[in-house]
Amino acid sequence: MLADTWFGLIGLMLVFYVVTDGFDLGVGILTLFRRKSTDRDVMVETIGHVWDANETWLVVLGGALFGAFPTAYALLMEHLYLPVMALIAGLIMRGAAIEFRHSVDHGPLWDKVFGIGSLIAALSQGVVLGKVITGLAPGGAAIAFVVVTAIGVVAGYCLLGATYLVKKTSGAVEQWARRMSLLSAMCTVSAAALLTLATWFSSEVGHVRWSHPAVMHVLIALGIGSAAAFAFIMASLYLGSSRGPFRASVALFVLSFAGLAISVFPDFIPGKLGILQAASDAPTLTFMLIGIGLVFPVMIGYNLYQYHIFRGKLAGSAHAGE
Repeated sequence: MLADTWFGLIGLMLVFYVVTDGFDLGVGILTLFRRKSTDRDVMVETIGHVWDANETWLVVLGGALFGAFPTAYALLMEHLYLPVMALIAGLIMRGAAIEFRHSVDHGPLWDKVFGIGSLIAALSQGVVLGKVITGLAPGGAAIAFVVVTAIGVVAGYCLLGATYLVKKTSGAVEQWARRMSLLSAMCTVSAAALLTLATWFSSEVGHVRWSHPAVMHVLIALGIGSAAAFAFIMASLYLGSSRGPFRASVALFVLSFAGLAISVFPDFIPGKLGILQAASDAPTLTFMLIGIGLVFPVMIGYNLYQYHIFRGKLAGSAHAGE
């Protein structure tokens, strides 16, 4: 029970990280497609008050994985050292660029560093996800799966970032973000559909897991929910809603992740390592559970409070890009 509880908690931390840091990574990637510095200023300002707090979830996630599932941590780091180091490098580039992008002489250069760092971080996370889903398997088929996963993660983060800009900006930037939301939504869903088919036909572990009627029924329900979320994104963009597209994008991510967690369970790494095999002993898990029980409410409360304080559209962005 303790191992399964920690599997669920780590999954929850991952959801919080992907959703919160996902949209500001997406905003960073999208800055690469805007030429005017005033547009990029507006885009960066929308995440200026939240980006560093969002990345806190990644720190907590890494610590929890190391303490609760040390065997899985060791196995993952053994095979994923390069993408993890690339992820850290991308996050460092982002942090430095946000501080130095106001330089009079080198501002545009640091804007590029910010966008490229965001892209590197997103691609690295996609590689890690793809490698985990394939069970760290070698071969050309696994590499192709990882490539599509990386593209899908970048597209998904762009979807979160674009819909977040729809919610936070106005004027030309908002209209451009709406177009990017449509494009990234279609790319995200296409990548997800392709990966689903590949998992069904090429993954023995995934096929066996999905063959259970109870699992398949839940996955069908989640698939219907995901399709409804995608339809809601499209409809709310068409109808001119500001908040609807972002909320539906978050719902799409949460439902997709729930499907992934159900597909993997009870393995931690499909075909390689089970949850019980990877878990620490009961006293360690109990001690950590007490600690996370104290920290979790504070982190969630702080995040909710800052989003409440800085709610609404960004003032002064109406004419950006015009």
